[in-house]
Amino acid sequence: MSEDKKAKLAAELEANLPQYTGTESYTNLRYPWLNGKRFLLTDGAKYLAEKAGAFWLMDAIASHQMNREVAAESMQFWKLVVDEDAKAILTCDDGNGKILATQEIPYTDFPLAEIKLYVQESEYLAGLVVMLPSEY
Repeated sequence: MSEDKKAKLAAELEANLPQYTGTESYTNLRYPWLNGKRFLLTDGAKYLAEKAGAFWLMDAIASHQMNREVAAESMQFWKLVVDEDAKAILTCDDGNGKILATQEIPYTDFPLAEIKLYVQESEYLAGLVVMLPSEY
């Protein structure tokens, strides 16, 4: 992706993401290792994944659910930080600063320098819900 296209996409995302303040529906992504537990994206998380080509980010978050420390948290705080060399670090913490998981990503064309996502366990929805902070 060209730098100009990436900058335009970043500006579009920065303008549109804050408008998501709830969800009308959930998109269920299926991962066999979650043993039937649903992995749901809110409208905002789905928009981010589609617009930024970031279903890989959802895959990464889902893969870390195999980590017992991560899976034990009913509320997870995820952050992706992309540097100027297009390398990224994905981290999960418990909301109190305790890092539960870290993943280095050697290359990404993700358009934003940083994104935060929340993952909350929902007994009502029988799974994990990935949402933007504005949707919490």
